[in-house]
Amino acid sequence: MKKVLIAMFTIASLTAMAQEGPERGPRDGKDPLTPEQMATLQTKKMTLALDLNSSQQKQIQEFHLENAKLRKEKMAAVKGTRKDLSAEERYAHQSERLDHMIAQKEKMKKILNEDQFSKWEKEMSHRKHKGHRGHKGKREHRGKR
Repeated sequence: MKKVLIAMFTIASLTAMAQEGPERGPRDGKDPLTPEQMATLQTKKMTLALDLNSSQQKQIQEFHLENAKLRKEKMAAVKGTRKDLSAEERYAHQSERLDHMIAQKEKMKKILNEDQFSKWEKEMSHRKHKGHRGHKGKREHRGKR
């Protein structure tokens, strides 16, 4: 009888632990960074990666600050209005986002020299495709078993 009760208790506790859910991550419950802080960190990372001079750093800082503020505004606007968008609305949002990306690329082209710009483009391409590789690798791995 004791063994049955211990087994039932163990199963019940394991089931309860499985239902708690995963932890959210390092940002859960902490204050988010301000747009100024995000811009400064991004600028420092770019300075290390691309060896920016001081005038480029100032221009990149302004660029990142503008983007961080815009991103924060968009996130706040979208936060309360999560809903299914029509095809027309999705098209408008994607078109607006792509136009913004084209404008960003043109600004970067004016700020950076050719070598720096090519490194920056390569990094952006790498980031864009970063998430897709993991899924492809898993599929390939499953097939090889």
